[in-house]
Amino acid sequence: MSRSYDALFALRVRTPRLELRAPTDDDLDALLAVARAGVHDPAVMPFVVPWTDLTGSAFDEGFMGYYQHARETWSPERWSLPLAVVVEGAAVGVQSVGAVRFSERRTVDTGSWLGRAYQGRGLGAEMRRAVLHLAFEGLGALFAETGALEGNAASLRVTERLGYAPHGERVVSPRGAPVRERRFRLEREGWLRVRRDDISLVGLEACAGLFGA
Repeated sequence: MSRSYDALFALRVRTPRLELRAPTDDDLDALLAVARAGVHDPAVMPFVVPWTDLTGSAFDEGFMGYYQHARETWSPERWSLPLAVVVEGAAVGVQSVGAVRFSERRTVDTGSWLGRAYQGRGLGAEMRRAVLHLAFEGLGALFAETGALEGNAASLRVTERLGYAPHGERVVSPRGAPVRERRFRLEREGWLRVRRDDISLVGLEACAGLFGA
């Protein structure tokens, strides 16, 4: 693990419904159990990287390897921060945010997953609001980008509700067949229109420099 990454473990983003935090090893064990129980309908792949198609030990190793890689390769020039989504003390999913040359571009990209047992409760929108607060309020971002594969209606609903604008598209093939990914961008001015005052940031001052902010 990058020694600088340690400061991120004190970071918290809190809303009335949930908390985002850099996952500890115990959090990762809990998240692995949630992911094993299912993240989406197996007949549909909502992710550009089809990590949920792995099975058995390959699934476990791939899952843990992703988070370990984020820790080990962190730098202010290129970073990826997967945050555990904690509801009533339980880790139920991940809301990630990342950037390349953030100090120059002031642009972040977000992605997420939520255990199927916790879907349909409005948590997807709440965790996105939380990470946008970190990006815009905490880090001074100017833009936040995201994408949704064709057919991912839940992600599209959250994106549209928060005021993102279409920002192009591309063709990907997570399972070998071409699928359209729609891209979206939220500008700072648009975020200010949906900004909430009941989201708080804890521990950011000690690690803000790690983001290139």
